[in-house]
Amino acid sequence: MSVRTPDPNPGWLPDFALDETRARVPILYVEAVPVRIDPLGHVESIGVLLRGSSTTGVMTRTLVSGRVLHGESVREALLRNLEKDLGPTAFPQLPATTVPFSVAEYFPLPGVSPLYDPRQHAVALAYIVPVTGDCNPRQDALELTWLTPAEAASPDLLADMEGGRGSLLKEALAHMGALPQ
Repeated sequence: MSVRTPDPNPGWLPDFALDETRARVPILYVEAVPVRIDPLGHVESIGVLLRGSSTTGVMTRTLVSGRVLHGESVREALLRNLEKDLGPTAFPQLPATTVPFSVAEYFPLPGVSPLYDPRQHAVALAYIVPVTGDCNPRQDALELTWLTPAEAASPDLLADMEGGRGSLLKEALAHMGALPQ
């Protein structure tokens, strides 16, 4: 029988422990590309978040993302992070399978791969998630912009995405057959 006081935030590490862990082992994340689809399943628009970068302080575009917590399933993490970034009325339709369209690997050293995170070595399972409700960005996201596939594939937008996520967005567009010719 344990006499310890239950952790009020199970699955979360204190900041000092998270920093220590990030310095030693890869951290698992989920990322989501929110999309609006027509009745035939064709992509009409792609949602891209605007937020201030925690590392540089500049405004950048990014995708829905967040850690998978200890004891949390990938599906639960995906749903929690979609709600965290898009609000509770986004009504995401999670994929039937947890097989991602991509496994993205972020390195703390620039140039190792197109994806970069100066805080850590991270591995993200990336999903395309249709949303049907109203999206109201929360937490540190300032706005959600809905773009056509052609707008989302613009070199300027892709280059503006945090941590090289433009390459991940381009891969998502190709996976959906929505990459303009």
